[in-house]
Amino acid sequence: MKIHKEGHKILISFTSILLVLNFLIYWYLPDYLTISSIVSFVLFLLVLQFFRNPLREIMVADDNLVYAPADGKIVVIEEAHEGEYFDDKRLQVSIFMSPTNVHVNRNPVSGTVNYFRYHPGKYLVAWHPKSSSENERTTLVIDNGEDEVLLRQIAGAVAKRIVHYVSEGDKVLQGKDFGFIKFGSRVGLVPAP
Repeated sequence: MKIHKEGHKILISFTSILLVLNFLIYWYLPDYLTISSIVSFVLFLLVLQFFRNPLREIMVADDNLVYAPADGKIVVIEEAHEGEYFDDKRLQVSIFMSPTNVHVNRNPVSGTVNYFRYHPGKYLVAWHPKSSSENERTTLVIDNGEDEVLLRQIAGAVAKRIVHYVSEGDKVLQGKDFGFIKFGSRVGLVPAP
């Protein structure tokens, strides 16, 4: 298992802070060093597991399948008006990623990125109905040659950093990374009708 590149700086900084805190406890409160070390180790493991990037290979790319763009729990499957790009009613699938899920976002289809926009915004909890239109988010549309699929990364109350690796006009491959959302969030998927 690899650690995602988005976690390298955070893990180094977090480890440095934990080492300094444990050093101070060693000098000033030595009776608490064992407890402090255990708590630090558990906290480090929690942050480390958040940035894990398990290998996910698609053996055969299939234009007839739309893969889930994120790990997590499907919290909504509903017909909704998509007003940013399609401007009509579409089926929307929303996947909530808790801090224990892998937060790498992957392309559900291969194709060309026809549309990409970043929207600054609020930081409502990710499962709030208005989070998909009011929170910080990115929207991208991938055209696989037959249909277009809209993806939306949505930052939550804790996740205040969306990272994306694609731009308009890029060619993308099914299953490859298109982004990362730090510390809890939601991904919306609007497939072709």
